[in-house]
Amino acid sequence: MTVKTSVSLTDAQEAFARNLIAQGRFASLSAVLQHGLELLRSDTEMEQAELAALRALLRQRRQGEFVSIDKARARTQAMIAAKKAADEL
Repeated sequence: MTVKTSVSLTDAQEAFARNLIAQGRFASLSAVLQHGLELLRSDTEMEQAELAALRALLRQRRQGEFVSIDKARARTQAMIAAKKAADEL
């Protein structure tokens, strides 16, 4: 379904869109705006998915073992030492 609507553009936005049409990249001003809205929708969905993933990771981390900064540093140093030792073989 298609809905007709009215939008306002700045002079620079209209000139840019008309240039895209003149280059043959889009068939009409509507096509330019539709493409722009689809990009914005896609970006918004990606941001929402990333935020959901971060929230899930934080929930998972909160449920796990608490490690002090000293213990975390010691673990990191041990991993680095193990990696260096493996690389020397």
